[in-house]
Amino acid sequence: MNLPNSITMSRILMIPLFLWILSHSFPWQGVGGLQEILASVLFILASITDGVDGYLARKRGQITTMGILLDPLADKIMVTAALVALVAYNPDVVKVWIAVLIIGREFLISGLRSIASSEGFTIQASDLGKLKTVVQIVCVVSAILAHRWYQWEFGPVIVRVKWFAVAAIYFTVLVSTVSAIDYFAAFWKKIDRASREARKSFILSRRKAPAAPGPSTP
Repeated sequence: MNLPNSITMSRILMIPLFLWILSHSFPWQGVGGLQEILASVLFILASITDGVDGYLARKRGQITTMGILLDPLADKIMVTAALVALVAYNPDVVKVWIAVLIIGREFLISGLRSIASSEGFTIQASDLGKLKTVVQIVCVVSAILAHRWYQWEFGPVIVRVKWFAVAAIYFTVLVSTVSAIDYFAAFWKKIDRASREARKSFILSRRKAPAAPGPSTP
């Protein structure tokens, strides 16, 4: 297994550890916010590996079938696990319908990518999709921290952690929805273009087909 794939596998292995830290079986709950800090750091670290493995795979020329399969799978599992855990961990911020909508969006895009691949074309990640990834990281981390802290006070500066987390989660819903529509529009445009080209090719082939010979005369 090459280095990029090893990094992807490490991200998958971080997920059970992340879930354990956020569970009731974590032995240091309520100890100075240790639970929230560890979970946040681990999620950020896992998110960083998402960019590192792809960068190394392209730079080292180590793009493999396993990597193509594992990388998006690891992303989907990580986001799904985090949102499902947060529904139980901090339901005041992460509502059930929000988790269902964001997770459903991830699987919808995966389905569209599979169809696009079967049709012989790919759809590149848009700027909205990249923004969605960043916003999701901020959303998850802020929701974890809001479980422990309502606000942080730095002298005259007050950071409303819970308000920020709520704003982040709804902004994530907005960006996820808009990026899904943008991705579907790009997908439909390519499907429609491929369909029109196929019809045009069929019509041209029919026109170029030789005429059938007529009956021979005695």
